[in-house]
Amino acid sequence: MTGSRTAGEPLFDAEPDAYLALHGALDEEVADALLDPREREVRTRTREVVAEHVAPGAAARDRDHVFAHDSYQALARAGLGGLLVPEEHGGSADSTVAYAAAMEEITAGCPATSLVYMTQMHAASPILHSGSPDLARQYVPGLVDGSRYGSLGVTEPGAGSDASSLRTRAVAETDADGRACGYAITGSKTFITTGDRSDVVICFATVDPRAGRRGITAFVVDGDAPGLSRGAPMAKTGMHGSTTAEVFFDRTPVPVSHRLGGEGEGWAIVVSSVTKSRISAAAQGVGLARGAYAHALAALHRVHGADLPPDVAFALADMRGAILRGRLTLLGVAREVDRTGGAAGGTIALMKQTCTDIGWQVAVAATKVLGRVGDLAVHGIERYLRDAKVTQIYDGTNEVQRLLIARDTAGRLKGALR
Repeated sequence: MTGSRTAGEPLFDAEPDAYLALHGALDEEVADALLDPREREVRTRTREVVAEHVAPGAAARDRDHVFAHDSYQALARAGLGGLLVPEEHGGSADSTVAYAAAMEEITAGCPATSLVYMTQMHAASPILHSGSPDLARQYVPGLVDGSRYGSLGVTEPGAGSDASSLRTRAVAETDADGRACGYAITGSKTFITTGDRSDVVICFATVDPRAGRRGITAFVVDGDAPGLSRGAPMAKTGMHGSTTAEVFFDRTPVPVSHRLGGEGEGWAIVVSSVTKSRISAAAQGVGLARGAYAHALAALHRVHGADLPPDVAFALADMRGAILRGRLTLLGVAREVDRTGGAAGGTIALMKQTCTDIGWQVAVAATKVLGRVGDLAVHGIERYLRDAKVTQIYDGTNEVQRLLIARDTAGRLKGALR
């Protein structure tokens, strides 16, 4: 099946065979060696679905600000919506490496679709790991198959990268017999991905504002719960196929059974969620770089054929090297997470900062290498440039990542240098 090309869409994006040929040519054997057979199978299947159903129309989604529903549904139908989810909840129980490879593929085809895709996983993960079995059975399959959309409600107007300072309040309530029956949540969240339409919100609130992170508690809140409202989708530089909105809680009732873990255990859930979200962002960085690079190669081939001027060849060599460095970093850290169940915070920060900076830098270089036509939408590169910027901001800004890396380095050197 051949995709239908929309106005302003690069030709190879709309032709699955051409898309597969170009991106296949960009694989690197040294990185492929880090994938086991199943992980290669997942990457291949993801690339095929992306070529058929995700890359075609990516430019139109961006131009018209169309939520990436159809492209996410295609991924879910192909069994790719729950790579990290156990089979009993509709997933495939794959490795973190497989997930990272799939995220790169989706991002290369349509960064906005990858943002919707990863948000589904980020909403499902706390329920799986900290919720009751009944709660997991109730919510996770719908997040995997796309019948529900989820959001992760951490960031607040006054609490961004410092999640421990959030002020959304969860007040315990009792029934007529004095027994705990639930909570009333009041507060607001901002910059919430899919926040305008989510059917389930993982809300982090404090049961005691004086307790700092020791008061943070996580809850599963239904999207149609009383007192829950949303702002209009925010106007953004990029990622136009994914929505971002404010979410408000006004004494929103949540039963005790919808609490994730115990009171005060939400900080540990935040930390666990950050590991997964930063792997997702890092994979996006590599995918964004590869997508911009692929579009630059296609455009240059139309202009120069195989005979590239030396300055262009040098720029392309630098881009290819940066993408490979990013991919090796991403897969190496993802493998460590699979091997040990986690990775050092400094290592996670290094991966996120490195890979998302590469995504931005390669998108800038790909725009520059085309000269005066580099910002034309018809070449597709300017979309990756716009989409890349936010990956350096969300999931902890890259300035915060550098602080974490510096702190981790100081800890490693303590006692070694005297």
